[in-house]
Amino acid sequence: MVARIASVAFSGVDVKEVDVQVRIANGLPAFAIVGLADKAVAESRERVRAALESMGLSLPPKRITVNLAPADLLKEGSHFDLPIALALLAAMDVLPPDEIAGYLALGELSLDGSLSPVAGVLPAAIAAAAKARGFICPAACGPEAAWADGITVLAPENLLALVNHFKGSQVLTPPRAELAEDAERYPDLADVKGQETAKRALEIAAAGGHNLLMVGPPGAGKSLLAQRLAGILPPLDAREALAISMIQSVAGELKGKRLSRARPFRSPHHSASLPSLVGGGGKARPGEVSLAHHGVLFLDELPEFSGIR
Repeated sequence: MVARIASVAFSGVDVKEVDVQVRIANGLPAFAIVGLADKAVAESRERVRAALESMGLSLPPKRITVNLAPADLLKEGSHFDLPIALALLAAMDVLPPDEIAGYLALGELSLDGSLSPVAGVLPAAIAAAAKARGFICPAACGPEAAWADGITVLAPENLLALVNHFKGSQVLTPPRAELAEDAERYPDLADVKGQETAKRALEIAAAGGHNLLMVGPPGAGKSLLAQRLAGILPPLDAREALAISMIQSVAGELKGKRLSRARPFRSPHHSASLPSLVGGGGKARPGEVSLAHHGVLFLDELPEFSGIR
């Protein structure tokens, strides 16, 4: 029998569904993970083994094969720990395979069986809602996942609590979707004395969503004014807050795993590399341009940026 559960792989901010399949067959004892997995996924073997042992379970002395389908899609990250463990428990008849198959899961396992937070929970939960699946994630990510409407979200502290929930001996409390308290306050435009024409230009740019290029001698107040632009922008509406939070979630920068209504303000140093500005790299993470979506991207000393010269 093949036990399966859904998970996700990330390509930038896009979510690709991954079918995690586990089969336990007769043969020499082995634990193989196939499906174009990177080093972090391959190391899931040891984390899963230790987490099960902490629950008093040991792997059967048989040939265990974990397949991450589609096989031609690169799988990166430690968030495959939890779906692999759940599919393995289903294959061992510890959990009901039919019930597990209706969930999408992601989370990192500690050696004692506790679940550590991972990036990308919000877009993964929205992908689960689109497929009418339940969603399983670490407790620390529960408030983030709860923003996906219309799905069952299970957010246990550890693997044992999740097993007890499925067996009916424990009930997990559904997480609550919460807004972050925006303690950050941007500098006030009222601090600027004079510069009426420049302040008027700043207000027009904020009202119309325009780009703004400030040119002038050092000490004229260009940076002083630009740093106050975010403070005169209106709060994010629900759709904008969700779009920004999805980007921050994939980048691992969603503070407190709660959504915020504050406009982002990004001010990278002029020595920043081109991938850090526009995104990319080995895992295709969002850059400063993406993280400033619906907010302010402040490029101080613009001619000094290497990707602009």
